[in-house]
Amino acid sequence: MKLEKKIKVAIDSPAAAGAGTQAKLISKYFNLFYLDTGKIYRMIAYIKINQPKKYNYTYIKKIMKNLNIKDLQAKKLLSNEVGTMASIISKDKKIRKLVHSFQIKKAYHPPKKYNGSCLDGRDITYKIIPDADFKFFITANTKVRALRRYRELKGLNKKISFNDVLKSIKKRDKNDYNRKISPLKRTKDSILINTTNFSKRACFLKIKNIMYRKLKA
Repeated sequence: MKLEKKIKVAIDSPAAAGAGTQAKLISKYFNLFYLDTGKIYRMIAYIKINQPKKYNYTYIKKIMKNLNIKDLQAKKLLSNEVGTMASIISKDKKIRKLVHSFQIKKAYHPPKKYNGSCLDGRDITYKIIPDADFKFFITANTKVRALRRYRELKGLNKKISFNDVLKSIKKRDKNDYNRKISPLKRTKDSILINTTNFSKRACFLKIKNIMYRKLKA
């Protein structure tokens, strides 16, 4: 689909609310460059866990400079341990500044073949793309989110209990909503999308129609 002008879509959400799924669907439909910003922190967290001796600001700066988007799709980044560490790392001012610079660059200067950009994360609507054409806050019931993440991890043959995943989700929520640097919050101009009782397709159609109405106005 070809749009008359480049657009920017910003999505914030707590863990496992379905934001990534919706962002991918939106990006594919409107031909937008997609960036899952949370995966960047997961990648850095994976390095901290598995290469602790290498983990320092200079090394991470080098990684960010040569970051390939495809590297963020690795299944090894989806573990619960990596997710928890990512939530801790995201509080680091120096690391966050590096990541923010990368995100802003991709949001405002996506490859020319795209109609714009779509980023999802925790502070996209007010920190990374404050002037986004579309802002969404995607959420869902805590237990529903935990169940989704549990099924995702089981699908990856991870040995973990639902209660462990639920505890992890609650811990991540506490960290994300209460951190001093770029906390998760819904801005006044963000459209709320609650995915608790809706299918992926139903949510996508709702978001697509919202975007269509504004683009045609």
